[in-house]
Amino acid sequence: MGCFSFFKQKKKEKKSNSAPELRNQTAKRVSESRVSKSENSVASSPRTIPELYREKQHNLRAFSFSELREATNGFNKLLKIGEGGFGSVYKGAIKPLNGKGNPTVVAIKKLNNYGMQGHKEWLAEVQFLGVVDHPKLVKLLGYCAVDGDRGIQRLLVYEYMANKSLEDHLFGQKYPSLPWVTRLKIMLDAAEGLAYLHDGMEIHVIFRDFKSSNVLLDKEMNAKLSDFGMVREGPTGDDTHVSTMPVGTYGYAAPEYIKTGHLKQKSDIYSFGVVLYEILTGRRAIERTLPASEQRLLDWVKQFPADSKMFYMIMDFRFRNNYPLRTARKIAKLADRCLSKEAEDRPDMAEIIVILKEAIMESEGSPSGINVPQSSIASECKDRSM
Repeated sequence: MGCFSFFKQKKKEKKSNSAPELRNQTAKRVSESRVSKSENSVASSPRTIPELYREKQHNLRAFSFSELREATNGFNKLLKIGEGGFGSVYKGAIKPLNGKGNPTVVAIKKLNNYGMQGHKEWLAEVQFLGVVDHPKLVKLLGYCAVDGDRGIQRLLVYEYMANKSLEDHLFGQKYPSLPWVTRLKIMLDAAEGLAYLHDGMEIHVIFRDFKSSNVLLDKEMNAKLSDFGMVREGPTGDDTHVSTMPVGTYGYAAPEYIKTGHLKQKSDIYSFGVVLYEILTGRRAIERTLPASEQRLLDWVKQFPADSKMFYMIMDFRFRNNYPLRTARKIAKLADRCLSKEAEDRPDMAEIIVILKEAIMESEGSPSGINVPQSSIASECKDRSM
């Protein structure tokens, strides 16, 4: 995959008003979609993400590297709010384009993988988030791409999510335990985001990397999906899947995808089922610090089926029994269906949303359930967030 014209800059850093576009990749996808099709059928076929991106790329702001360096005080370690295989995320403040008004607090992701794979994921995220617009997806504000004497720089600028990730709240020591209803509402937000990806656009999209660390929380504890470097366009026409090299996170990826490389929307449903069990148990999908028999969450919970008398044994002890057991069993049964061996047996996101809404109503109306306003949880977390 070749580089594109946006990156062909002189030695000095140069800010460009054009937006990233991988012409070779775009041409290849368009060409493949048109093989053996008549002109009329091509016109009616779904457009690809790069094609859709061309129409909306003007919505993204092209930042210079110096702007983002200033916004983060030289990428100060004290402003680092996240780190992973992709690189580091910093809290920053960017000035308005016209220089007037108050700065906007943002999250700036700086890639440290200068190889082609890191570039591919960066490009995929720019193009994808340049197309979508949904309240349950983290908003991309702009990007920076510089090829110069100091190396290749790839950065992304997002809206700031003050309360970090679902993973931080479930497994970290910094935050108070999430109440039962709050966990359900977070999963409902995530489900609505996935439903939009699957069926809410001109194209069908597969997330491929749904996990608790990719569910971010704003200051009001509303959840949004993040990290779209691995998204793929779903199958079209009579195809049942797309074939691709399996990627994702161990413990969350659907087994049939790992085994065959056949990617379906129902692969995301499997990952959703794993996270449902994480919110029930307060345990990670894979936890090496536990005894060998308990390290794999899905193997451990099988010992305590949803209809069994011992089911309560899997529930997060931090709930302190402040949850309706009947509703918890319903969520566990939903998780089991999401984890069905056959992808076709898993529910779609529309059904999952209905079940989660019912569970929230039952929990808020149950004398044995907890009903804590989102605002009070947010206020507890606010003082602990950066």
